[in-house]
Amino acid sequence: MTAPLPPLPARPHHDGSVLHTTAVAPALDETVILRLRIPEHFGTVADVQLRSVVDHEPRYTRAMLVGAADGWGWWEVPLLAENPVIRYRWLVVQGDGEHLWLTADGCTRQEPRDNDDFRLAAGTDIPEWSTEAVLYQLFPDRFARSVAADERELPEWAEHAEWTDTVIDRGPSIGRQFFGGDLDGITEHLDHLERLGINLLYLTPVFPARSNHRYDALSFDEVDPLLGGDEAYIRLIEAAHARGIRVMGDLTTNHSGDAHEWFTRSHLQPGTPESEFYYWLDPEQRTYVSWLGHSSLPKFNWNSSELRDRFIEGPDSVVGKWLRPPFSLDGWRIDVANMTGRYFDEDHNVDVRRTIRTTMREIEPETLLLGEYTADASPDFQGDAWHGAMTYPGFTRPVLEWLSVPGSPSSYFGIPYGTIPDRTGVDFYETHRRFTAGFPWQVRLASMNALDTHDIPRFATHAREGAVPVALGLSMTLPGIPVVWMGDEIGALGENGEDSRRPMPWDTLEDAAERIDLYARMIRLRRSNPALREGGIRWLHVSDDALAFVRETAVESALVLATRTHAVIDLEDGALTGAPERLEGPGIATGNGSGYRLTTDGISFTVWTLPGVVIPQAVLDETIEDLAPTDIAGHPGSMPGSK
Repeated sequence: MTAPLPPLPARPHHDGSVLHTTAVAPALDETVILRLRIPEHFGTVADVQLRSVVDHEPRYTRAMLVGAADGWGWWEVPLLAENPVIRYRWLVVQGDGEHLWLTADGCTRQEPRDNDDFRLAAGTDIPEWSTEAVLYQLFPDRFARSVAADERELPEWAEHAEWTDTVIDRGPSIGRQFFGGDLDGITEHLDHLERLGINLLYLTPVFPARSNHRYDALSFDEVDPLLGGDEAYIRLIEAAHARGIRVMGDLTTNHSGDAHEWFTRSHLQPGTPESEFYYWLDPEQRTYVSWLGHSSLPKFNWNSSELRDRFIEGPDSVVGKWLRPPFSLDGWRIDVANMTGRYFDEDHNVDVRRTIRTTMREIEPETLLLGEYTADASPDFQGDAWHGAMTYPGFTRPVLEWLSVPGSPSSYFGIPYGTIPDRTGVDFYETHRRFTAGFPWQVRLASMNALDTHDIPRFATHAREGAVPVALGLSMTLPGIPVVWMGDEIGALGENGEDSRRPMPWDTLEDAAERIDLYARMIRLRRSNPALREGGIRWLHVSDDALAFVRETAVESALVLATRTHAVIDLEDGALTGAPERLEGPGIATGNGSGYRLTTDGISFTVWTLPGVVIPQAVLDETIEDLAPTDIAGHPGSMPGSK
C-alpha cells in the first residue's frame, strides 16, 4: 500500500527562487547549484537525487547533504544549463524505502510527467524592475477627459456619450459609444495613481481606429488625434516617468483593422506590396481571414518578410519606434498573443515573439514584454521571448470561484458555465499550482495576477461580503505582478467585460476613500516587503475555507493567511522560522507549545513578517567541489559528492 503524503509543512521544498538556485536565469552552459530543503520531522532520508532532462534524455545526479539550519537539512546538486530550458525534479528516498517525487506541481508518490517538472530557463533577460511592479490598467476612452477633448469633432463612427451615461454592453453600439477620454486627462490624474502607489501604467491601444477600444487600428504610426496625438502621448509618458511610473503600450500583432492603411492598400488590389500581409481567400482579394470571424479585424500573415520589417524587426519597426525617444515606452503587452502567427498548419508564433523581444532588447534591454493568453500559457512561456503572461486560469478564475457568491450569473470568460462555480480553498490551491507549475520561476514572477481586466466581469460584482480585501491581498502576495484595473480601487462593478469599462467617476471619488485607502495600503505592503516581491513560496495549509503560505528570502519572510470564514490553523513546530509579527489584517498568531496557532474570526486577510531563511554557510558557496558531506540529526548517511 502506498504511504500517504506528509502534511504540507513536513514536505521537502524547492522552488526556482534565489534561495534554491545560484542563478535564476543562468547563461547557456553555466553550471548552477540547485538546493533542496527537507524538514527534520520528515524522517530519515536515505538518498536524494536530481532527475534532469537534457536533450530529451533523463539523467540522475546524486545530491549532497551540506548542512542544517532551523530544522531543515539542505541538499545541493550541480546542474549544467545545456539546453535553453532544463526540466528537473527531485527524488527523495526515505529510510524505510518509500520514495517521494517533488516537482513544480507538488509532491507525489507516483512517477510524474515531464510537464510537471521544474524548469530552469537559460539566457532570459527579464527586467529587474518587473518584480517591483504594481500595474494599473486603464482604458483611455473612459479614464479622464481634458478640457481639450470638448473641442474635438467626433468621427462618423462614434456615438457621443456623456461621462455619466450608462455603458452599452450589448448590441452594435458597444464599440461605437464614445465618452471621449484622452491622454492629457490621464496626465492630469497621475496624482491618483501616485496616491495608490502604482509604478507601472498599462494603457489599452492608443492608435487611431474606428472603435472606442481601438484594437482595430487604422495605423501604427501615430497616436489617435482624438486622444491628443503624439504630443499628448509624450507629455503623459514624461510626466509618468517623472513620478517613477513606467508606461506600457498595447499592440495587436494578430490583426489590424479593416480600415488600416496596409489593408486598404491591398483589399481588392492583388499585387500590391501589402497584399502579402494578410490571408486572402480568393484571387481578387475580396474575402480574407479575420480574428474569430470578425470582418473588421483581418488577420496578419507572418509569412511576409516585408510585414516583419515594418512591424517587428529593428529600431524603425512599429515595435521599435515607440520604445525610442521621444516616446520611450517601457514595454509592450501583446493582444491575443496566443493566436499571433498561427493559422491552420502554419505556426510562426515562436519566430514572431522572439523577433519582437530581440528588437526590444536592442533598443532598451530593460523593457517588459507581456503576452495575452486566455487559457494555459505555459507551453509558449519558457523564457525565450515573453517575459510574463496576461492569463486567467492560474489566478483570476480560481480566486473568483473561491470568493464569489455561489451560483452568481457570469459571462465567465467565454466558458459556458452560466454561473460562477463554487470552489473550495483546496480547489484554488490545486488549480493555481497546476497552471503556474509550467512556468520557469522568473516567468512566474513577471506574469499578471489580475482580479479582473477590461475583457471580463468585475470581481467585486459577485464577491462574497468582505471578500475584496482577501482577493486583493492574494493578488499582492502570490508570485507575479499585481494588477489594478481602473475602478477596482473605487468599488466599480461590471457584469461583463464591456460593462466593466465604466468611466471613472472623478466627482464622487472621495465617497470611495475607504476602498482607495485599502488599495494604497496593500500596494504599500507589497512594495515595501522584498519577500512579497521576489521570495519563494511554501504552502503551509490548504482547506475549504483557508489558505496559508509563506514567501521566503534570506533577508526576511512573510506569512500570509487568507480565509473566507472563521479559521483556526495549527502549524507544527518547524513550519515557521521565528515568531510572526503582524503587518496587516486581523488574524492572530500565538505560540501553542508545539508550533503556532493562526486564528481569525471571519473572512479576512492577514500578513505577518518573519525572519529570513537561515542558509547553512556551506550552501552559500557557489561551487560544490569544496563541500564536505555533513551528518545531521534525522538525516543519517550523507551522500557522497555528485557524480
